Amino acid sequence: MDIVLRTETRTEMLDVTARIEERLHREGFEEGFCFLYVPHTTAAITINESADPAVKADILTVLSQMVPWEADYQHREGNSSAHVKASLMGASALIAVEKGRLVLGTWQGVFFCEFDGPRKRRLTLRLSDASFVR
Repeated sequence: MDIVLRTETRTEMLDVTARIEERLHREGFEEGFCFLYVPHTTAAITINESADPAVKADILTVLSQMVPWEADYQHREGNSSAHVKASLMGASALIAVEKGRLVLGTWQGVFFCEFDGPRKRRLTLRLSDASFVR
């Protein structure tokens, strides 16, 4: 199953925690694992603090300093920076689910990271019970 997202700027981090938990509730999924996958080469998924929006801004600032949009890249599309940032952040996350909720720390949230927007994007979810873990 997928969650469809619309990003609005070139780089942004969307807190998708509530959307994922809404999907868990709709599916009646109470316990197991939620696997998240971003099927895009210029976007990513991460877990980090969601209480203070300055954290998102800081992450995006540091990534832009580390991997500037303009550099001596060879990729002809002009979005090499987005590809590198997506690789650094990662395309997937596995999160435990208990009592229908993601098992996250007090301040944690799940973020879809856009590095080449604005675009229509997908976040793929797969749910599994805990039977494969002993």
